[in-house]
Amino acid sequence: MIVIGLTGSIGSGKSTVSNILKKKNMDIIDADEISRKIFDDKKALDVLVEHFGSEILNSDNVLDRKKLGSIVFSDEDKLKKLNSITHPIIINNIKDGIDKFNKQGKKIVILDAPLLIEANLLDLVDMVLLVMCNENVQIKRIIKRDNISKEDAILRIRSQMSVEDKKKYADYIIDNSYNQDKLEADVEKFCNYVEETCFD
Repeated sequence: MIVIGLTGSIGSGKSTVSNILKKKNMDIIDADEISRKIFDDKKALDVLVEHFGSEILNSDNVLDRKKLGSIVFSDEDKLKKLNSITHPIIINNIKDGIDKFNKQGKKIVILDAPLLIEANLLDLVDMVLLVMCNENVQIKRIIKRDNISKEDAILRIRSQMSVEDKKKYADYIIDNSYNQDKLEADVEKFCNYVEETCFD
């Protein structure tokens, strides 16, 4: 079984690529979905409150992701603390997912993980697919998607590893600075590349 790590910076369109692959009946392990479900567990949520305070909860005592985001994206030490709490749980869940698909005899599995490189998940994948785009396009997408200011969008981009550094780890790069049609054609090219290089 081939495990493909799909990654990209915030606003690059990585999720759009993941959805295109899903429509092609690819099996996806979504690290973001795993990380969202972590805090359905009260014990894990209590650990977060202990470190970041009760202001990260909304009136129903559920995690307010926007509040947590505004705390960690402006403070590198707090971001590191958050990652040290969440990453071990996420990694175990990802490994379980890979094992499950392997036992089912799947040929290809996509690990959709924005922090694939930063969270040291490279050992879990056989190939890295990087989705990137022009920074101006990236900023506009983040502002529109998250309804935040340009300054906040830039802060979020700067809080992540640079695209230039990510490129060093990539086996294949898709530039998503253009339109949906071009993106779909480029994903199709990638699928053909995987078939030719991994299964011929």
